[in-house]
Amino acid sequence: MSQRIAAAKKKRRRNITLIWIAASAAVVFLLIWKEQTALLYVLATLGVTILLFIVAASDIGHVALDSSGQLPDAQAASSGVDSTVPASTTNQKRGK
Repeated sequence: MSQRIAAAKKKRRRNITLIWIAASAAVVFLLIWKEQTALLYVLATLGVTILLFIVAASDIGHVALDSSGQLPDAQAASSGVDSTVPASTTNQKRGK
């Protein structure tokens, strides 16, 4: 029964998202039709600003050292394999 409830929640969320997309598209179309470009410009600027705040608050790049003092790298993180790069060598310049 819980699978049906989870599937119903996903479907409901998807439907709400589609309704928001359709409503936003209708508003944009209406503003273009009424030639309200100044209002469209303000709405676009606010939308981009909100998106930037969301990305800044999500802290995507925050990486902490693990217990062995090593930094995880992208390939190791995605494959589940521990990184072998020690933290002390990542910031040093390579000698010639």
